[in-house]
Amino acid sequence: MQFRNLKGIREDRDIRQKDIAAYLNVSQNTYSQYETGIISLTAEVLIKLADYYQVSIDYLLDRTNNPNLQK
Repeated sequence: MQFRNLKGIREDRDIRQKDIAAYLNVSQNTYSQYETGIISLTAEVLIKLADYYQVSIDYLLDRTNNPNLQK
């Protein structure tokens, strides 16, 4: 399953896969495979990405189009 919001938010903010991969301490290839759904995202990675982008995990997983965090 490809995650459009995950890729889209990175591209909208002009962030390279290489930079996010370094933040997650994974290779660029591994991060690319997260975006395309070849490798499943772990809870740890999802939490780090949601914190980094300040969006909900549901947004990253394309379960909503609303990136705002619910409090």
